[in-house]
Amino acid sequence: MVCTTKRRSRRTRRVLELALGLGLAAALIWGNVSLHRQQALADRVVRLHILANSDSEEDQALKLQVRDRVLDRAAEILTESADRAAAEHALRAALPELESLAADEIALRGYDYPVTAELADTAFPTREYDGFALPAGRYLALRLVIGAGEGHNWWCVVFPPLCTAVSSDLAQTAMAAGLTEDDVQLITESESGYVLKFKSIELWESLRARLAPEE
Repeated sequence: MVCTTKRRSRRTRRVLELALGLGLAAALIWGNVSLHRQQALADRVVRLHILANSDSEEDQALKLQVRDRVLDRAAEILTESADRAAAEHALRAALPELESLAADEIALRGYDYPVTAELADTAFPTREYDGFALPAGRYLALRLVIGAGEGHNWWCVVFPPLCTAVSSDLAQTAMAAGLTEDDVQLITESESGYVLKFKSIELWESLRARLAPEE
């Protein structure tokens, strides 16, 4: 009787180990696929990242005023950009102008904060916007840092111009800029499970950051 109980216990343990192994393998595969999907999406967009001087009401209002000025001009600059590569080229050439515009807006509002504009590889968390969402990961971003840059940030997408497109035109705007139909479904169809997919990407990004060698 004791031997029978031990055999059953060993079989149960082996079944549990096998189930855990299969579950881990499935998670690894899903996570790897999700990361590749996020990277493919990141290769087609340019984010906009504006850092306010502080969290004071005045500095946060200034951040939005700078955003509007820069976003309007960036939209004009990117009108002829057919893909991310063209958008990056146009924005790099326009960085001095965009920085000057931001500085002009800051001075117009009565502040003397310095401001810098750059294109940089930037880590973003999962973000939901009006009508779409983007998974966590690293994206090329047009970054404007106002003053100390210690206030709450404003994030969106400058290319394609999804943050200025009305919800009904999101898919058309995205695909005109080189996103695929799969990309559009991933970022807009909440009922198809993007929240769970995005969570798996977040977990993998966190794990990858922890395992990355320190510089």
